[in-house]
Amino acid sequence: MSTLTGAQIADAALDGWTYLLGALHTRIRTPDFAAGLSLVDAIGAEAERRDHHPDLDLRYTHVDVRLWSHDVGGVSDRDIRLARAISALAAEAGLAPAYTGVARLELALDSPDSAAVLPFWQAVLAVAHRDGPGAGDEVRDPAGALPTVWFQESGREEPRQRWHPDVWVDPAEVRPRIEAALAAGGTLVSDEAAPHFWVLADPDGNRVCLCTSQGRD
Repeated sequence: MSTLTGAQIADAALDGWTYLLGALHTRIRTPDFAAGLSLVDAIGAEAERRDHHPDLDLRYTHVDVRLWSHDVGGVSDRDIRLARAISALAAEAGLAPAYTGVARLELALDSPDSAAVLPFWQAVLAVAHRDGPGAGDEVRDPAGALPTVWFQESGREEPRQRWHPDVWVDPAEVRPRIEAALAAGGTLVSDEAAPHFWVLADPDGNRVCLCTSQGRD
């Protein structure tokens, strides 16, 4: 079994789901905690039946679902099928999946020598260094509790920014967030890399990237 590309995932037309950082995500809003717990029980039973288990986050007003195939390191056909099954379980409960408000946070450390600083952050965060093509520049929490930290090459000239957050959202969420950030006193630094990412800055010049999966296969 192999991973699916972003285009293949988009072709699956999963209503209410979004593809962020190598996984499918949705948020199913619930009227109360009991309804959320009942939905989690139903999802758990379906996951056991399929022997394919999602990451679930139960809150008072919603259930967040994250789907990816650990054995292949990305989204596979199994995740598409389970996403459809979870959507059906939500519908049976009078609920609906939605990507509105769903985001993933990744931290980027701009460094002229990532090889020198990466072991320090791996040790202090107690996380794993991902090996292999395209994955040798980040450390990731296997439990998924901490944001991934990746290392971006930069120059040594001062002053320079060391850290910046990458906020991954569905493409439909980008424009409203940019407009809200500008209304709050921020500036759009660059959209040259859009729709991969947009660079914004707060009034003090601290930067953040709004990122999407578009064109990232």
